[in-house]
Amino acid sequence: MPLFEPLSFAQITMGVIVLAGLILANEFARRSKYFAIFLFIVIPIFLTFAVWPKTAGPGSSVGTWFHWAKVYSALAGCIGFMLIRYNKKLRTNKYALMFPPFILALNIMEAVIRDFQCYSFNGLVDGVTIIGGPWNIMNGIAGILNIITISGWFGIIISKDKSEDMIWPDQLWFWIIAYDLWNFAYVYNCISDHSYYSGLILLLSCTIPAFFIKKGAWLQHRAQTLATWAMIALCIPNFLDSSKFAVKSSHSTTALFVVSFLSLASNLAVFVYHYYKIFKYKKNPFKEEIHTDLNSYKVVLNDNKLQSHNI
Repeated sequence: MPLFEPLSFAQITMGVIVLAGLILANEFARRSKYFAIFLFIVIPIFLTFAVWPKTAGPGSSVGTWFHWAKVYSALAGCIGFMLIRYNKKLRTNKYALMFPPFILALNIMEAVIRDFQCYSFNGLVDGVTIIGGPWNIMNGIAGILNIITISGWFGIIISKDKSEDMIWPDQLWFWIIAYDLWNFAYVYNCISDHSYYSGLILLLSCTIPAFFIKKGAWLQHRAQTLATWAMIALCIPNFLDSSKFAVKSSHSTTALFVVSFLSLASNLAVFVYHYYKIFKYKKNPFKEEIHTDLNSYKVVLNDNKLQSHNI
């Protein structure tokens, strides 16, 4: 049950190069406010008028409403997160702290809608082969579960170091893995021939920093790597479609089913665990952090010299 066509040395090498490039861009953006402004505000304004109308128009594999919505929602997330990180009033405003979970939920819901939409597709759609089936429904349900297990809506804190990262202590490894499995399944279902770079490599580019470089900042890593890659994809769709580095899906219905089944199973497990703790400890998921008892939660706080604050 291969996910992709057999990979060449050039494709594997390019995957590593893209992964390293996204991680480096994210690191520069989180450490330099001015680099982030240039990358997420100045460059997109130029590309919107001078490049994307030519490269990402109707008929191209990145010319759908979803691709355009994704790049701008990811950029909105990056800009909103920068405002929270660098504005001392916003970083303590409980309403401003609702923005990160809101934009995250919105991004997931965009993909859920697209997954349900692709259920009825079969064949070449906007330059991409889509094989619709029950896997789209399974993964759409998994995405909804992923949204309703977002916790610690007001628990975001800014780290006390030079990078001033947006730290979300209650967004722990099990939710991140469930998200990764759901998101990969979404990309594999709906833009399967882009799923090597836009799924596997892109998800690794934010998960690796969240686990090994800056714990607790997964959403910041995710927004910045997603926005960077989305801009690149809209500029050079041929890289994903017809270059020697392009990687095609196996288009196996077995692979489609298994990937979405793993997504649904993992998100269902997180859902059961999440609401078990909510009901057992009588917590309000909109006002309290749910996983303060876990060592992984405490590690994030200790690494960033922060204190939990339940409202």
